[in-house]
Amino acid sequence: MTADRRPGTVTRAGALPDTSVPGAEYDVVVVGAGVVGCAVARELARRPLRVALVEASGDVGDGTSKANTAILHTGFDAVPGSLEARLVREGRRLLADYARQTGIPVEPLGALLVAWDEEQLAALPRLADKAVRNGHRTTRIIGAEELRRREPHLGPGALGALEVPGESIICPWTTTLAYATQAVRSGADLHLNCRAEKADPGLTASAPHRLVTPRGVLRARYVVNACGLYADRFDALFGRQDFTVTPRRGQLIVFDSFARPLVRHILLPVPGALGKGVLVAPTVYGKVLLGPTAENLDDRTATGTTAEGVESLRAQGRRILPALLDEEVTAVYAGLRAATEHDDYKCAAHPRLRYVTAGGIRSTGLTASLAIAAHMVELLVESGLALGQERPLAPVRMPNLGEAFPRPYRDAELVSRAPEYGSVVCHCERVTRGEIRDALASTIPPGSLDGLRRRTRARGGRCQGFACGAAVRSMFEEAGAPWSDR
Repeated sequence: MTADRRPGTVTRAGALPDTSVPGAEYDVVVVGAGVVGCAVARELARRPLRVALVEASGDVGDGTSKANTAILHTGFDAVPGSLEARLVREGRRLLADYARQTGIPVEPLGALLVAWDEEQLAALPRLADKAVRNGHRTTRIIGAEELRRREPHLGPGALGALEVPGESIICPWTTTLAYATQAVRSGADLHLNCRAEKADPGLTASAPHRLVTPRGVLRARYVVNACGLYADRFDALFGRQDFTVTPRRGQLIVFDSFARPLVRHILLPVPGALGKGVLVAPTVYGKVLLGPTAENLDDRTATGTTAEGVESLRAQGRRILPALLDEEVTAVYAGLRAATEHDDYKCAAHPRLRYVTAGGIRSTGLTASLAIAAHMVELLVESGLALGQERPLAPVRMPNLGEAFPRPYRDAELVSRAPEYGSVVCHCERVTRGEIRDALASTIPPGSLDGLRRRTRARGGRCQGFACGAAVRSMFEEAGAPWSDR
């Protein structure tokens, strides 16, 4: 079965008179529209295949992908020789190129891995050696004096650091949306509010898989599991028990733009058993992040913050960058990472089932996403999928959300042509009426006000929508979005 070059479709329950899923058989159904699932759908859209991207929530990137530290990693500290190390190294190069092509904001600040005691200082040479084994040969150890010159607002007691050039900050929201937009424009169908509740695997080569959703049955020759926190549960629908996901909550504090001059690099801790630890990092939106915590939980929906978690972050932030605690907090939030009992990604092909899994994709998944997608397509080919001739993807150019790049309200020529780009609605984040209008009319429009914030930054500033909320909501509702969260 092949697809023509038509644009794909985007459907949500309640958004259209008939939102049942198509009865026709798909070549590949990708389950999960986080950053990995969207990247896989985009990669498959290069081929003459009928592809569906299926998501339980009402928007792409609405789970783990929307709540991370937004770092484009070099992979210097990955386990040498692991699949993760290879895919992060390849993915960083691919995503950096893709960001330049599509307008995703990236800032290469470099990182400093700060040692606060003698044990951590002694670990720096081992980390530098690990970086070399991962192909990253530009790290170097710097002493306390140079460290203090580079980061004058650091707290007292820092003994030295490992400098890691190439570590960058990126916009995770735009990245996921760019993948999904390009996939849909290139012919993939996106089905939102469409949870895959049951699976009836086809047991012969000619029998399609049947995925039961509240909106009907999806039929597919091949299935890709990109379910993130629920990857092990979806695996079980196909009779697999290869790993167990343990939700690992990371709470973070966002400090307002007045804090941005306090830090020049990404400040990393020496990593511990539960992850990379608490960092201080600028964001492309001009803010400063402190976090994350690392708490293993049983509840896969526990994305709330806690007083204990926030106080723990404040205590660690006070040591790292004392002046940061004097700045205004814009927001606190939490995300859940899909930790497993394994130290590596759990990407696997099951040729007899015509089924592949991307499991255990943790915080490096954003960086590795394009390489993971290419790897998953290779696994599909190993499982028997005939790709067909490659063709160019539909071009995309994403709206810029980064402070280091031109924003519409500052573009006099643009404003003279289209005055709506000079009409600021959200004054905290300087989001204009034109940007909100564009987001509401885009290929994948937001299904909620939070989705609109991820596309424009509206309601994301220091007042959290107190001043602009009514105007933003009015534009959202006037756009006729029947899936509104009002």
